[in-house]
Amino acid sequence: MRFDVVVVGAGPAGSIAAIVLARSGARVALIDKALAGRDKACGDLVGPRGVALLTSMGLDPGPGRKVSDMIVVGPTGNTVVLPAPAGTTYPGHGVAIPRRRFDRWLRECALDAGAQAIVGTVRAVASSTDGPMVVSLADGSDVPGDMVVGDMVVGADGAMSVVARSCGLVDRDSTLWGFAERAYVEQPVDRPIIALWDDSKWRGFPGYGWLFPGVDGLANIGLGLGLGATRADATRAVQRFDTFCLHLRSLGYLSGAVETRRLGGWLKMGMVGTRAASGRVLLVGDAAGLVNPLQGEGIAPAMLSAHAAAAAIVAGPATSADRYRAYLTNGPARYARVAVPLHRASIAGSSRRVALLGRALTLPGVGRAISAPWSLFWNDLLDGAPTTAATASARLAHNLGRAATMRSQTRHQLTVALSSLEPVG
Repeated sequence: MRFDVVVVGAGPAGSIAAIVLARSGARVALIDKALAGRDKACGDLVGPRGVALLTSMGLDPGPGRKVSDMIVVGPTGNTVVLPAPAGTTYPGHGVAIPRRRFDRWLRECALDAGAQAIVGTVRAVASSTDGPMVVSLADGSDVPGDMVVGDMVVGADGAMSVVARSCGLVDRDSTLWGFAERAYVEQPVDRPIIALWDDSKWRGFPGYGWLFPGVDGLANIGLGLGLGATRADATRAVQRFDTFCLHLRSLGYLSGAVETRRLGGWLKMGMVGTRAASGRVLLVGDAAGLVNPLQGEGIAPAMLSAHAAAAAIVAGPATSADRYRAYLTNGPARYARVAVPLHRASIAGSSRRVALLGRALTLPGVGRAISAPWSLFWNDLLDGAPTTAATASARLAHNLGRAATMRSQTRHQLTVALSSLEPVG
């Protein structure tokens, strides 16, 4: 089967790419191993930039729950409220919506736009002798010969991307990994809660826990941690999940019954360790490491990158990789240059240092003073932010961070990630 573009993965990134491409008249294959949206280890929050993108595309996900200000709870129970003012390019709220529902809806939008659904598990992606890309599927797919051919491939197949791996676009030694464990709890929650905590006395957890508003009487509870280039300690989030729940109960934030069924998932963050575009292959979302390395947001960056990659292909397949790299360089990479070193410093420090940092950030006087600029920087909302003193402070902090990390290892790794080398596969 031959297409103009083969999109691998029908999550938010893949479906957005397919919608943009199909609306332009391209013949698009949307490959996924499931017919409907699958559950994911995710906080189920679509951030303000994601909401703005959907609105600009004329897409309405339907029933969801608007969420705005966020509460950060420190190890000792001190709290800081991170405000969510509207910017010039995004609203002052996100939307809580279960991933199973959200993914299924976006996939249906892609099919309505003209994309063709293909059910199958991708085994490999490689260049053919006559030029097009060949996507090989595992036995039992719904296409003849278990093979799909496309002039371009968009890899939207998540942190463990087969597209990225089979095309030689991953450097395991510099990838920034994270892992998260998530469950649902029968409890109403008014505002998103981020918890910085000690999983034992003065042993700061190298990540954070969350309790997010949901729909249908359920809230989303989870625990995520940063792992650096190794994935060896991922079980810590699983092993400490119950302890984290007890911690939230002791502070009075958790009262409902947490379901026994839990879901874990990998995060690939900060763009380092993966070349996002090479030849006729463009990687988007988690496959390209486009997860915020400071607070773990992935849905909005995934959709924005997918929209940019698809628009680059529509403008001209031959130069699409260069155009997409320019988008990443001028957008996500500017943030990653500062955020990745901060992430690495926070997880590489001693557990006592991490515990002290959590306490310092949530001291009453400190928290109130830095809450507004902290919110803008942490949530990567500086571009398009309102003109305020908080914006000026956040911009100053970002510029100081850029200067301080000018010669960092991250700069080199991002240069590699945005290089124009051809795929190996």
